[in-house]
Amino acid sequence: MTLNLDPNIPDPDGFYDELLAVHKGLSKAESDALNARLLLILANHIGDRFILSEALAAARRQ
Repeated sequence: MTLNLDPNIPDPDGFYDELLAVHKGLSKAESDALNARLLLILANHIGDRFILSEALAAARRQ
């Protein structure tokens, strides 16, 4: 399996709105903690260590 960097989320604008809404009213520290929890939940769901390493490298390049 390879890392998919092509658009792949149905209704990306709706997801972005939902992502912003979940952060509403949080302090910077709370928002950062939410992002960290979300990242770990999604990384666990992916589960493929090679893909996760590729994602880390891609995020660093962006």
